[in-house]
Amino acid sequence: MSDEQTGVAIIGCGNISSRYAKTIATYPEMAIAGAMDIERARAEALVAEYGGTVYDDLDAMLSDDAVDIVVNLTIHHAHYEITKRCLQAGKHVHSEKPLALTTEEASDLCKIAEDNGVRLGSSPFTWMGEAQQTAWKYIRDGKLGDVKLCYAEVNHGRIEAWHPNPAPFYEVGAFFDVGVYPLTMLTTFFGPAKRVTAVGKVLYADRQTKEGAAFHIDTPDCVIAILELERCPLVRLTANFYVKDTRQAGLEFHGDKGSLHLGSFQRFDSSVAFASFGDGLQDVALLREPFAGVEWGRSVRDLAAAIREKRRHRATGEQAAHVVEILNAATTSSVTGKPVPVTSAFLQPEPMEWGR
Repeated sequence: MSDEQTGVAIIGCGNISSRYAKTIATYPEMAIAGAMDIERARAEALVAEYGGTVYDDLDAMLSDDAVDIVVNLTIHHAHYEITKRCLQAGKHVHSEKPLALTTEEASDLCKIAEDNGVRLGSSPFTWMGEAQQTAWKYIRDGKLGDVKLCYAEVNHGRIEAWHPNPAPFYEVGAFFDVGVYPLTMLTTFFGPAKRVTAVGKVLYADRQTKEGAAFHIDTPDCVIAILELERCPLVRLTANFYVKDTRQAGLEFHGDKGSLHLGSFQRFDSSVAFASFGDGLQDVALLREPFAGVEWGRSVRDLAAAIREKRRHRATGEQAAHVVEILNAATTSSVTGKPVPVTSAFLQPEPMEWGR
């Protein structure tokens, strides 16, 4: 790693870590400084492929001057404490989603970052993809007119069918794990949420891991929420760990003049289709050749560039904290049966340079 490169350390070398490392390692202005995991062998495997140091513990990582940005890929319940320690040590942080599990913790992380003069970024960042930026430009350019109704579907299937450690996902539930994707995209496009009404249920309580071990879940594996956003009167969002094979997928945006369908909340090479009111949907060309799938390092790269260029990075902790408030408002609503207001706000991000 040269002095001109931004050093990135990864903590949590589980299922997603190699996807981050693989893309980050392709950026000439960035380098993997090292990795750490409670199972040292996983960090050793990552470093063997992408370079850097295997850290014995978090203190060793945070004391390494070669580390500029820490990418926090630990399990959901560890996000707050790990990110807090990194920020307090003067490191910039990109956290996997959700930023934290409570509104108070998420707000606290934003304040700690500000107090320590460091940047806090967070997933989801998939709104930065080519398909998603294309959809956003159609909306900004007024081709749909005033958008008044959105449908968002996250039928994510059963985590245990593919993930080696499904328990943490079910402990936080479908809305906290995958509902964050469309929530972040919708708030990027239309601004903060104002009110949430939700219903959550456990549909499939008793499950089996790939190895055949039985486990039971108590957190809702299906949540259906109605949101009112600053610039979109009505959003219906479904997130579940139950359904996989369905024709209901992606996001739909409906306005006075037309409708737009985005095939995936995640893939950068998703289809985008538009129809003027009364006409059939037709696929449209994306703004540029898309990355195939998800470029996992894109947000970390934007964070590093923003630090160098002294500008705001796009996937901010403030927006992630707002989404955490929405998640908790939905949980409260599903218990009380009443709408719950959302009071926080954030500055909306800028489109990608090529997406304007």
